[in-house]
Amino acid sequence: MKLEPWTILSSNLDKSYRVFNLRTDHARSPRTGQSHDFFVMESSSWVNIIPLTAKKEVVLVRQYRHGTRSITLEIPGGLVEHQDDPEAAALRELREETGYTAASAVSLGYVHPNPAIQNNRCYTFLAENVMSAGAQQQDEKEDIEVVLSPLEDIPRLIREGAITHALVIAAFYRYYMEHAGDGR
Repeated sequence: MKLEPWTILSSNLDKSYRVFNLRTDHARSPRTGQSHDFFVMESSSWVNIIPLTAKKEVVLVRQYRHGTRSITLEIPGGLVEHQDDPEAAALRELREETGYTAASAVSLGYVHPNPAIQNNRCYTFLAENVMSAGAQQQDEKEDIEVVLSPLEDIPRLIREGAITHALVIAAFYRYYMEHAGDGR
């Protein structure tokens, strides 16, 4: 059987929040002809960035996450704001969350965070030779600790459960797929 997209019969914005909207799509299955409601979180795209110092240390951030009610170890990241392209957003998030800067970043691609219920992308970038440029520029809803970790420790941190954020793990997967065996 060849898969076909479902026919959208109606689409309604249910509620809007600062970082996402909730939408209900009423759609018909091309296979059964039956229609059903589907709930979608509309969001701007996200970015994350793997920042590497000249000593091959990853600049990580530790922060409290309300969804899991826990402190997580991650790479810098955030929303792509309307005035930004993904690379500019990644470099901005790096500066704001860590105080580190980079001249440029290289795209490692993107993933769909959860295409079953979300419509956005998460772009991943690599910034090499990042340098501390001053204090963090956290907003009032952030409490972020900067942590430097040797790049070689990242697989162990993932394996041992110190890094559990799926988008961070996907970012490092992309990194290691691009740089497997080149000594980086």
